[in-house]
Amino acid sequence: MDRRTFLGTACSAAAWPLITPVVVAAAPGDRRLVVIVLRGALDGMGMVQPYGDRDFAGLRPTLAARPGAGLTDLDGFYGLADQFAGLMPLWRAGELGFATAVSTPYRGKRSHFDGQDLLETGSGGPTGQLSAGRGGWLNRALALIPGARAETALAVGQQRMLILDGEADVSAWSPRTKLALGDNGRGLLNKLYSNDRLFAEALTGAEMFADGEGRKAKRETGKTLARFAAGRLKDQARIAAFSLGGWDTHRGQAKRINGPARMLTDALITLRDQLGPVWRNTAVIAVTEFGRTARENGSRGTDHGTGGVAILSGGAMRGGQVQGRWPGLGEGDLYEDRDLMATDDVRRWAAWLLAGQFGVGRSNLEGTVFPGLEMGRDPGMLG
Repeated sequence: MDRRTFLGTACSAAAWPLITPVVVAAAPGDRRLVVIVLRGALDGMGMVQPYGDRDFAGLRPTLAARPGAGLTDLDGFYGLADQFAGLMPLWRAGELGFATAVSTPYRGKRSHFDGQDLLETGSGGPTGQLSAGRGGWLNRALALIPGARAETALAVGQQRMLILDGEADVSAWSPRTKLALGDNGRGLLNKLYSNDRLFAEALTGAEMFADGEGRKAKRETGKTLARFAAGRLKDQARIAAFSLGGWDTHRGQAKRINGPARMLTDALITLRDQLGPVWRNTAVIAVTEFGRTARENGSRGTDHGTGGVAILSGGAMRGGQVQGRWPGLGEGDLYEDRDLMATDDVRRWAAWLLAGQFGVGRSNLEGTVFPGLEMGRDPGMLG
């Protein structure tokens, strides 16, 4: 059963925004966690490029870059693609890192739908199916956090977040419709709501589109979702989840990646800026359903693959490093002779974040939250 409390929503011109109920802090402690699902399969090798692997450039004749020519060096082996250069201030501050060659246990079919379901349910099976009613891994984790209540965890955005579906109560906010207001109408509402914190929050959370602003607002999706999540994380919430799409880059990847890369960059930078002092206690993990093929295809893109990357950010992180065991790209190294071989379970990284941020026990993480997971040694990503 999926039980959600809606904190606020955008509305039509004929309706008023919903009002946030007055509540006390929803969970003990100062730690926060943000989970971002990157829908469409981010090309991990396109973002964090292993330029130091001698076989990389040969597999990607138009997509491979090098430091100073489409790439910023990270550690002498990996470099960050220029489309994500806006994240470099986080890297230099030790607030951004990566785990490479990671994947869920999903293998074979490479279906977006199955892959995303497995990613969000946290299943250990190759098909991603859990028993009926098990819901998402983040919901199961929530049930294990002492003092958690509906306002502790928040699903943000229009996309259904299966990761938070389940028996534990959660909250949700979605800009489901547009409030078309001119400058005069918007100014009047701002004036009316200025002295009431709850009304003002609801108005700020609502996506309002004056004439001609729809296209601009679409470009700011990452900012919008992150801004609202940050507002709640500074108040009652301790966990937030949202998704960013557009990562399915079969054709013209070098250009197609620009839009989603900007959204992700905007989201992470907005979280940092909006959270203020809370950022130092915040961990962010961005994950995708699977990686993409090691070889560039004939359309200068990449197809559905296996091994990929997890993005780790936040003031609570020990960043500035690329972790994970690199499997190589030579003959015999690729999975099914096409994909980056996964050398680690991406669920393990999420599990260690839950352990470090909220004290969820290892036995619960390996048995309830992520069935069948072996957490192994702590990768030491939290500061």
